[in-house]
Amino acid sequence: MIRPKIKKESDSSRLKVSDFDDISKEVLVTAVSVFRCLLVTHAPFPDTIAVEMKLAKEAWNESCKIKGTNIKLTPSAMKMILKRTSHVRGELKTKMRSLTRSYFGFRSSDSKEVIRHNRDQANSLKEGSSFVFKDWTSKTGIYKTELLQEGINIMWFANRNDEGIIYHKYFNPIPTEVIALVLTAIECCIDEWAEGLKEDIKFTSATYGSVYKGHLASLQRFQQHTVPYELLEKICDNLHYTARYVSLQSYKP
Repeated sequence: MIRPKIKKESDSSRLKVSDFDDISKEVLVTAVSVFRCLLVTHAPFPDTIAVEMKLAKEAWNESCKIKGTNIKLTPSAMKMILKRTSHVRGELKTKMRSLTRSYFGFRSSDSKEVIRHNRDQANSLKEGSSFVFKDWTSKTGIYKTELLQEGINIMWFANRNDEGIIYHKYFNPIPTEVIALVLTAIECCIDEWAEGLKEDIKFTSATYGSVYKGHLASLQRFQQHTVPYELLEKICDNLHYTARYVSLQSYKP
């Protein structure tokens, strides 16, 4: 097993990817991408650091396999990989913010009427998790909201080189964990309008870990109650098919 080489002048407490030798750098970059995929498809809000480390080790081993080498996972490389846990959630939240705002018609304004509309809309969408439905007013088309598809598209299938395409084995079909994560991000974005004026709410494990678990449990109950019809399986398959189609269509030769 080869040990990664690091530039002598590099400060171990502030290591960057560029501080590693070329081979180790390639393994680290790929490991980070694989880790991001494993995280969102297995444990977006890890209960313990042990869970994160297990996924990081799996990502590193997969990266070594992809690169055809066997490099040791050092504490410094592990630390760099684990930093991505909050990064990937933050990236999703940022991308969902504008999508959620336009989809549900939230507006920034000092008008009392607009503020009241924003507040009422947020409360209505939160009641009974109405926002998970295609038609949130009549509550029909559960887990078929277009916002869910749009979120998956922009986060993992933006183009043919995105993670959903390169590491398709993690996203085909779309895991229920990913659906629960995107729904949790949407809920966080809706919460930002709860008082009528937009406020910034951090998408942290402390605040939204339990919300994620609630959505995941609801998805699992839905699956159990519709086993004969395989409704959730069909939703997961369709989400992947549509996202992959959109990403491949983005390529203009």
